[in-house]
Amino acid sequence: MPPDFIEVYPDALDAGTCAGLIQRFNASGKAVRGKTGSGVDVSMKNSWDICLNDHAEWSDVVGGFNQVVMAGLKRYLRKYAHAVLAPLQLKVPDAATGELRALDAEAIATIDDGMLTAIITKVFRPGTINIQKYIANEGGYPYWHCELYPKANDNAETLHRVVLWSIYLNDGFSEGETEFLYQQRKVAPRTGSLLIAPTAFTHTHRGNMPRGGDKYIATSWILFNRSEVLFAPPPAAQAAAARK
Repeated sequence: MPPDFIEVYPDALDAGTCAGLIQRFNASGKAVRGKTGSGVDVSMKNSWDICLNDHAEWSDVVGGFNQVVMAGLKRYLRKYAHAVLAPLQLKVPDAATGELRALDAEAIATIDDGMLTAIITKVFRPGTINIQKYIANEGGYPYWHCELYPKANDNAETLHRVVLWSIYLNDGFSEGETEFLYQQRKVAPRTGSLLIAPTAFTHTHRGNMPRGGDKYIATSWILFNRSEVLFAPPPAAQAAAARK
């Protein structure tokens, strides 16, 4: 059976941390109506959100989420190497000769963690993170949508998205799945599990209404670095150019 490119990593975040984040969210007083790309429309998305990157007091949580997602992304790329290889040709120094050699899927699958982290840092960057609350028997994101789209006055940020991710912070309810249209797959929330999937229309999805309890998730994207970062010469070359 061919892969659907939807991966779920159980227990990516421990249950105690998830419970603490829910408590912190509810005590913060910072939640606002959730937006889509076109603004607030509760017929499309009915949630209460905090964009963590907008609030300095949440910086510790942003760092913690990004560490968890980095670990998941490494697992994802080892399975789906062409998420990074198809858009770009990557070369690294050969350990024996020092000459640059092109990486292939087998190399990505077996490369050491340090080198894979360096590749990810060069190619990708984290997006802004939302914690979202969907109220029982009321909230949800029923509109079928994808995460890759043009947006005015956004420096094409939404077109740089490669994969989406969600961490489910609780599971004390029924339904409330993340449902993927073309894959005909529903991912049931499980406390601490990490979902990673592509952002394009092929993975059109929606968030179903939770029944019998509120649903909390953290969600964001992994984006390509901008071209000035991706194609910047290495520091040695920059220094040599500056001396000329």
